[in-house]
Amino acid sequence: MDALAPTHADTLPDRKRLPLAFDAEALRADLATLERDPWQPHFVPDNYRGDWSAMALRAAAGETHPIRLIYADPAATEWVDTPLMARVPAMRAAVAALCCPVQSVRLMRLGLGSAILPHRDLDLAAEQGRARLHLPITTNPGVRFMLSGAAVPMAPGELWYLRLRDTHAAVNEGASPRVHLVIDVLVNDWLVAMLRG
Repeated sequence: MDALAPTHADTLPDRKRLPLAFDAEALRADLATLERDPWQPHFVPDNYRGDWSAMALRAAAGETHPIRLIYADPAATEWVDTPLMARVPAMRAAVAALCCPVQSVRLMRLGLGSAILPHRDLDLAAEQGRARLHLPITTNPGVRFMLSGAAVPMAPGELWYLRLRDTHAAVNEGASPRVHLVIDVLVNDWLVAMLRG
């Protein structure tokens, strides 16, 4: 599906908890299997302070460089699972439950005392044809995610759409890391129906 016509833009929310839920304990168990694997610091250091890092589970075909593996290249046309995806069955099942084309899939960790500074990802809006979904795996009461100045309270196992073309930021003032499974998808009729539902 191409990007939606401008006349439909006002019918889509800037945030939406999608009507899918996943086993938070199984997701945490998957995360534990990757405990000794390296995290790659985010490639835009001006957008954060502290520890904001990622681990690629699906990336553009042919990529091998650690930074390009975690970069969701909007120009890429072919995406493949990385070897890590085979080790995380609950995460793999969550991705497989999506009835839309999946591009990149990353674990993204915000360490304790860290912050994602306010910024915009201009190509991430369902109205433009690409969407980012967040599936929290670990969080704590000190985590706040802000979108357009309002908090988005996301709990483990919930699946959220966020229009990240808009200004967003996050902070982790708690005592443990926050880890989300972050999934970039192409928008199709299935996703639009969930966003409008």
